[in-house]
Amino acid sequence: MAGSREEAPDYGRGVVIMDDWPGYDLNLFTYPQHYYGDLDYVLIPHGIVVDRIERLAKDIMKDIGYCDIMVLCVLKGGYKFCADLVEHLKNISRNSDRFVSMKVDFIRLKSYRNDQSMGEMQIIGGDDLSTLAGKNVLIVEDVVGTGRTMKALLGSIEKYKPNMIKVASLLVKRTPRSDGFRPDYAGFEIPNLFVVGYALDYNEYFRDLNHICVINEHGKEKYRV
Repeated sequence: MAGSREEAPDYGRGVVIMDDWPGYDLNLFTYPQHYYGDLDYVLIPHGIVVDRIERLAKDIMKDIGYCDIMVLCVLKGGYKFCADLVEHLKNISRNSDRFVSMKVDFIRLKSYRNDQSMGEMQIIGGDDLSTLAGKNVLIVEDVVGTGRTMKALLGSIEKYKPNMIKVASLLVKRTPRSDGFRPDYAGFEIPNLFVVGYALDYNEYFRDLNHICVINEHGKEKYRV
């Protein structure tokens, strides 16, 4: 069973960013000029994100062993996380005495409009989920918030009886609306903020921002649909 309502492993909580963390001044970093005035601060610089993902890959490989893996990437926000994670997993496998076969498929979960959850999840694209039967599945997600979206996806997959399901999420938000679900592997636990960058978007904007940043009210209004 993926995730847990119980206490997560040491690496399951990830790097914890406290509520009073002020972040980094935007002027300390480079970022696309067309987003000037749209952001409050840098929450997690790009280099820290990349280093953390490298460690996650080591934790995943150590935990699940050297077995073939079916990686299910949740688009669109998860694509950079997934690409970097898979590259590190491949490097670990390449430098070991046993090669691990990895296949990657992609799905989209539609659950947000502007900065609000729509309360329902739609699964878009991907192969027939029945092909996951008997497989070792690693779901790669950008953000786990309330947990309801991921639990709905897991429910859709589990009925096809995969051999194993693990969930890796780059971010986990501390939100009062959480139902207690936690991924098996988390990059960072963050306050209940709407963040963008590193492929995380606000109405399709900010995916080209390398750092993970907090969007301000001006940015939300500017790109509202």
